[in-house]
Amino acid sequence: MDELRMRSGHVGPGFSKSGLLRRFHLWLGPAPAAQLAILLACGALLWYFGINIVATMRRLGIEPGFAFLSQRANFEIGESLIAYSSSDSYGRALLAGLVNTIYVALAGCILSTTLGSALGIAQLSRNLVLTSAVRSYVEIFRNTPLLLQLFLWSAIFHTLPAARNATEIAGAFLSNRGVYIPRLVLTGSAPAGSLVLSLSCGLIIVIALRRLLLGRPFYATQITLAAIISMSAVFWLTGGGIDLDLPTKGGFNISGGLSLSPEFAGLLVGLVFNSAATIAEIVRGGIQSVQNGQWEAARSLGLRPGHIMRLIVLPQALRVITPLMTSSYLDLTKNSSLAVAIGFPDLVNVANTTANTTGQTLEAIAIIAGAYLSLNLVVSLAMNFFNNRIVETGSRR
Repeated sequence: MDELRMRSGHVGPGFSKSGLLRRFHLWLGPAPAAQLAILLACGALLWYFGINIVATMRRLGIEPGFAFLSQRANFEIGESLIAYSSSDSYGRALLAGLVNTIYVALAGCILSTTLGSALGIAQLSRNLVLTSAVRSYVEIFRNTPLLLQLFLWSAIFHTLPAARNATEIAGAFLSNRGVYIPRLVLTGSAPAGSLVLSLSCGLIIVIALRRLLLGRPFYATQITLAAIISMSAVFWLTGGGIDLDLPTKGGFNISGGLSLSPEFAGLLVGLVFNSAATIAEIVRGGIQSVQNGQWEAARSLGLRPGHIMRLIVLPQALRVITPLMTSSYLDLTKNSSLAVAIGFPDLVNVANTTANTTGQTLEAIAIIAGAYLSLNLVVSLAMNFFNNRIVETGSRR
């Protein structure tokens, strides 16, 4: 009946044909006059508050706007991935805080995914001790406030031994000055070595992900051998190489390696452990959503449990897992703003300092909101693209 109406051009009462007027009516929905009145009332209210805010700022001698971003900041930042000093502008300081936020959010998403996936699979084990331990972990970290967890981890890292008595674990040193871990460094002055190393590692990661998540062919031995040969050839021709920089204790300090401050380590560990508990439940639920017949069919073909999980179960479970993982990543990114409570100089911390020194509180809040909104939109777009690829791959199968 609906098809006959569409062919005859009659799409609804009062409209004999579909056109611009019909689309505009559908877009407005019911009661357009009431919607317009509500929007005008909200706009007038916002305008009234905006005028009062601007008048108050000018009465206090504060000129509204973002011109302060080019002024000299005159304050230091404890740690920054980009070059920054007190003589730089407020804009540079906010950029340093934003880079720190992105760094901890990205590292947190990667580490929490790895830990949470392992814990989620471990919950399905038949080992009662293992499943009970994982279940206790999940319940503790999901049912206690994240801010309390951050305070706990920050206190733990600040109460570690002094640098001269630092605890050594597998080449890493734990002290109250931070965590020092080994790192890979490129020797030689030729940038070609760095470029080839980055491209080779990126190629291996992409191909491995395609194999593990999408079931695409992955020739591990050939790809790894080709990457090693190409890196070795470039480094030999350019006089470069790869070296392992190990941290060493010397007197009252530790030198070498990669240094993680107590604030950064406490924030990262707190975010990872908290988010991993949620991801573990997501992975467990996604795996259990796969029908038992899939397991039985795979076992009848003689596949080992590892192959069943990687080739049969996980590709199907990802349809359930991926949308929920998006929410976990968004929560982790937003929760990184709690770094201000333990002293890590993220975007919120730097913006608060900027607002206190300039009085531009409203502008600082707008910058924070815009930055987190942009980061979350980027994460959502990336995860939606990944989810669409999974759905397309599954439909082709």
